[in-house]
Amino acid sequence: MPETLRIIILMKEQNNMTNPPRNSLLDSKAAVPFLALFCCALWGSAFPCIKLGYAWLQISDTGSQILFAGYRFFLAGILTFLLGSVLERKVCAPRWKSVPMIFGQGILQATIQYVFFYIGLSHTTGAKASIINASNAFFAIIIAHFLLQNEKITWRKCIGCFVGFAGVIVMNLVPGALGDGFSWNGEGFVLLCSIAYGASSVTLKKIGHLETSTTITAFQLLFGGAVLILIGWICGGQIHGFTIRAIVLLIYMAALSAVAFSIWTALLQHHLVGKIAIYGFSIPVFGVVLSGLLLGETMVNLFNLLALVLVSVGIIVVNRTPGKQTAN
Repeated sequence: MPETLRIIILMKEQNNMTNPPRNSLLDSKAAVPFLALFCCALWGSAFPCIKLGYAWLQISDTGSQILFAGYRFFLAGILTFLLGSVLERKVCAPRWKSVPMIFGQGILQATIQYVFFYIGLSHTTGAKASIINASNAFFAIIIAHFLLQNEKITWRKCIGCFVGFAGVIVMNLVPGALGDGFSWNGEGFVLLCSIAYGASSVTLKKIGHLETSTTITAFQLLFGGAVLILIGWICGGQIHGFTIRAIVLLIYMAALSAVAFSIWTALLQHHLVGKIAIYGFSIPVFGVVLSGLLLGETMVNLFNLLALVLVSVGIIVVNRTPGKQTAN
C-alpha cells in the first residue's frame, strides 16, 4: 500500500510539471486572439519608440544600440519581478534548479536575438530586415515539429504561414527598399536572429512548467539584459543626455516588454506553439500603423491594407485547424 501511494504521488508531481495550472482566461479560445494581438501591438509600438529613443539620445553606432536594448530589457526584468512579487504575494524568485534553464532562455531570447538583429540591421535595409525577421514563425513551427508532441507540421499551418509571410512582403514593396545582394553580416545575421526567435518560442514552451510565467519572464529579461549591457560596453557603446522624456520613453519600453513577454510566456504555457507564433506576423503591421501615428510616417496605402488582410487570413487559417489538439 505505501508503495502504491508513492507511485500515485510521483505521477501527480510529474503531471504538475508537464501541465500548467488551469486558467479560465488563458484557456479561453475567445481570449487568445485578443491577448496575442495585444502583445504584438505592444511589440509593434516598440519600433517607433526605438526610433524616438535613438533620435533623443543621439544613438547611431551598433554598440550603443545594443546597450540601449540592454537597459530596456534589464529594467523590464526588474519591473516584472516587482509586479510578479506583488501579484503572487511572495518574492518572485526561481528555484536554483530552474536558474540554468532560465538563464539559457534569456541568452537565446534576449541576448543572441538582439545582438544579431542590431548588427544585421546596420548592414541591410529596414524592409529586408522586416521580411527576414518575420520568418521566425516558420522556424518556430519547424523546430516545434521535431521537439514537441502535438506540434506536427500540417498543410493548414504551412498555408497560413505562407499567407501571413506574404503580407509582410507586400507591406515592404517600396521601390528600392529591398536593395540587392546578400551579406552574411547583414541579411545573414537577421536570419540568425529569426532562427533564435523561433527556437526561443519552443524552448520557452519546454521550460514553461518550471516556474510561473512572471518568474520566467523576469529572470530571462534580467539575465539577457545584463549580458546585452556587457556586450554594449565591450563594443564601445555609450549613451548620454538622458532627459525626462527619454527616461519616460525607456520606462514605457521596459513596461511593454514586461507585460508582453509575461502574457506571451503564459500563452505558450497553455497553447500550441504554432497557434501562438503565427500572430507574430502582425507585429510589423502594428509597427507601421503606430509609426504613422507617432512619427507621421505613411501608414494608409493599398500595400499596407493588403498586408493586413493577408496577415489576418494567415492567422485564421492556422487557428481553424480541425480536430482536437491540446497544449503540450
